[in-house]
Parts: sequence; structure tokens; C-alpha cells
Amino acid sequence: MSPELQIDHHGRLRHLLTLEGLSRELLTEILDTAEDLEKALRGPEKNVPLLRGRTIMNLFFEPSTRTRTTFELAAKRLSADVLNLQMSSSSTSKGETLFDTLKTLESMQADMFVVRHEASGAAHFFAQHAAPGVAILNAGDGRHAHPTQGLLDLFTIRRYKPGFEKLRVAIVGDVLHSRVARSDIHGLRTMGAAEIRVVAPPTLVPAGIEQMGVTVCHNIDDGLDGIDVVILLRLQKERMLGAFLPSMSEFHRDFGLTRQRLARLHPEAIVMHPGPINRGVEIEGDVAYGPQSLILQQVNHGIAVRMAVMAMILGQTDPAPRSGKRRLRRRA
Repeated sequence: MSPELQIDHHGRLRHLLTLEGLSRELLTEILDTAEDLEKALRGPEKNVPLLRGRTIMNLFFEPSTRTRTTFELAAKRLSADVLNLQMSSSSTSKGETLFDTLKTLESMQADMFVVRHEASGAAHFFAQHAAPGVAILNAGDGRHAHPTQGLLDLFTIRRYKPGFEKLRVAIVGDVLHSRVARSDIHGLRTMGAAEIRVVAPPTLVPAGIEQMGVTVCHNIDDGLDGIDVVILLRLQKERMLGAFLPSMSEFHRDFGLTRQRLARLHPEAIVMHPGPINRGVEIEGDVAYGPQSLILQQVNHGIAVRMAVMAMILGQTDPAPRSGKRRLRRRA
């Protein structure tokens, strides 16, 4: 994908489709903006007027709870007008193409489309054909990318583990079908993580993933040795066409994060998961909400991170004159 499709001639975000190719400086600006917005929301006023008068449409062609809800909340916190379309009952079910859907909805003067689709490249297609001034934000496309999940994972890690350069991160589970894994790897590499391990059975590891700068482990005990951050992935059974695993119970036995395995980690190691979790498969229930788990914090951080991306695309950031901090304004 051409980086120019995401970045305008001023070096600002015009779409967010993937973390691949984005600079460390830009990722840091997004995370810093999310920090500022989260602080602003701690006060009595829960909304900020940054996107008042803007219209954001959520187009979810796949089921979602956390992502769709946090995108909706993020847009409303920015005072935008939000429209959630049930794409399963839209004209696409009658044969309307993605192009015609885009152009029909553009005619309603939307400023941004948040798109989740089962096909890799769908968000890229929307961005290529969107009218000037209409932004596309990828909420997950096939196995390709889930950039805001990658950003909120970076945000969470940075909040609890300052300094990416010393961190060793393990991504455990169904890496083959995971767009989250790909976005996390791109983001962690760009931020300078010391080591990234992919831990999974051979059938769930994409061919050539080592070229992304990761180490592949097929034994979870070796994969977790000395790790600071564990990112667990859901087994995406809906994308599995064939026999990838003997059984769910065997996967849990060989790759699930149990209390016994958690005890092998450093007491300050953190556990993450993009959700939804499969209890008793990739993680034990007691571990999912234990003291080292940040799964619920990830969901909360998703609101501020998605606010930051929307504000930076549809608004603009300027340094405050005296404090040196950014000030968000609407982009004309």
C-alpha cells in the first residue's frame, strides 16, 4: 500500500488503514494526543467540541461489540454526529457493490467512514475511491490490519511499561488469522521493542512471518521465558477452513495461559487480549481478570485512542503557545 494514501502533503493523517509505514514520530503523536484527550475526559464534562458539525458513519460488515461501541463513544465524545449502519440489512445484501455503497453514503455528506469488513483490503478500496475530504478509518479488514487496536495496545503497554526499547513481547495464539497480530507487530517494531516473539503451533503461524522481525516459538514455555508483555489472541474459528488444531482442549493444554504458566513470568509482566476471550481456550478465567491482566483497561483506552485518530484526521493539532503541549482544533 502506498504511504501517500494515508498521509497528506503536510505529513498529516488523511486516512488510517494500517500501521505499516507510519513513522515513530506519528505513532507517538497519536499516543500523546490520546493521553491529552483521556485527561480532558476525567473532568465533569465528558464531551469536547472538536468535531461538532462533522458526520461519522460506522459501517460494520462483521459483528463487533468492543470496537463498534468504542468507535461510537469516541465520535460522540468529540461531539460528532454518528450514524451506525446495520450492513447485514443494507443494500449490500441485495447485491449493491462496495463502490456504490460508498458513493451513496457520500451523498449524505459524511466526513468519515469507519469500516470493518471480512475482506482484506476493503478499507484500502474505500480510501482509493473516497471523495476528496472524506476520510476512511479501518476498523479491521480480513486478516490484514486492525490499526486502532494496534494503537490502543501500544497505548496500554506504554502506560504500564514505559520504554519500548527494553521490552520483550510475546504474541500467543492464532497469529495466522489475526489482523491484530500484524498491527501489533508493525507498531511494536516501529516503536523499537527489543524483542517480539510469535508463539503458536506451526499450523497457526503465517509463512515468512520472520521477515517482519519476529522470532517464532512453537513451545509456550520457551516463548514466555523472560517476557514483559503477553498478548493473547482468540482462536478465530470462523476463519478456519480446515483442520488447524486437533481440539480446543489440546490447544489450551499446549498454548493456553494458565495460572501455572503465569507463575513462570516476572511478577510485573502484563497480560493483554484484544477480546473477545475464549475462557478455557487461550486463557483461564482467573488469569483473564487477575491482577496482571489489562484486558479491561485496553477496552477503556480504545475510546481515547480512537478519539485521537478521529481528531487528528478531521481536526488538526497545533502546539499551545506557552505550555508546549498540543492544542486540538477543527480542520477546515
